Amino acid sequence: MDVVIGPLDLSAHVDEALAVQAVAFGLGSDEVAVRRQIVQRHMQYPGARALGASSEGRLVAFVYGMPNSRTHWWSTVVEPYLRAGGNDFWLDDSFVITELHVHPGHQNRGVGRRLITTITDGAAEPRSILSAIDTDSPARGLYHSLGYVDLARQVHFPSAPRPYAVMGAPLPLRRK
Repeated sequence: MDVVIGPLDLSAHVDEALAVQAVAFGLGSDEVAVRRQIVQRHMQYPGARALGASSEGRLVAFVYGMPNSRTHWWSTVVEPYLRAGGNDFWLDDSFVITELHVHPGHQNRGVGRRLITTITDGAAEPRSILSAIDTDSPARGLYHSLGYVDLARQVHFPSAPRPYAVMGAPLPLRRK
């Protein structure tokens, strides 16, 4: 199946994107409702942008991100963990990957790699940061292969049942 990647008006297609995220990340309807509001707010931030991957006219994956700000909620949570390791400078002049999700039926086909490299190729910032569940997973393997390194581990977000790792990479990302 051909997958077409291009700009995504995430505000207009938030429900389609969150349906992909729900399947890929195992979210319930209550969590989706909360995330819908978060996504809509994020897309109002300066420099926020999104890409989608479609197959046969259906959204099968998406990524979105924005220039990071230390005033954003995510930054306020991860900053003490990064500071403890001397890595809090990563919060400045970075493009944060806020969400990247690929429908399970389209995983392991390079879609996530294409999305993250394409969105970061357009970033003005010299580096990228993100958080991922702190376990050995295909997602963390992808990030490592692109040049992301662990900046902080065992990061606990309020209401998240599992700890996260914060990862960072210089831009442009490494290509295989």
